[in-house]
Amino acid sequence: MSKAEVDAATRDYIVKPRLEYRTVQGVNGPLVILENVRNPKFAEIVNLTLADGTSRAGQVLEVAGSKAVVQVFEGTAGIDNQRTSIEFTGNILTTPVSEDMLGRIFNGSGKPIDKGPGVLAEEYLDIQGQPINPQVRTYPEEMIQTGISTIDCMNSVARGQKIPLFSRVTLFLNLA
Repeated sequence: MSKAEVDAATRDYIVKPRLEYRTVQGVNGPLVILENVRNPKFAEIVNLTLADGTSRAGQVLEVAGSKAVVQVFEGTAGIDNQRTSIEFTGNILTTPVSEDMLGRIFNGSGKPIDKGPGVLAEEYLDIQGQPINPQVRTYPEEMIQTGISTIDCMNSVARGQKIPLFSRVTLFLNLA
């Protein structure tokens, strides 16, 4: 696959119009607090453009009425409340996936760090994933006998299950 084909497939095609604001109320650590924003969505991706023209990405963490709290991925140093513009993309954070990724090494942002070729995405998946449906889990069949009668009778433990064991400081739980 040529570099032009990979670049075309991985390029961020920006669709206009997008909502853009200059309403930064404050900055606190990696968070930017925005006010007077219309219909911000939880987990929405935003692009911040600083006064010097550099661009950073972030994600909406909290929404309260017309206020939104955004976590900036690349840090908040240099963000000016008056001259920073924020663009709401309407998208959530996704990651490209492909069978070509098997056996490869990636950083936390999904970029290859093994000096291999770029990956052409077969599809883009939401990084949040789907919630686990407890109804479709396999039913535990193999029970563990701990030798502690109160656990074995009243709170049986299945193989693979995690349960807390509470004890006084002077007792050793690793003997059980």
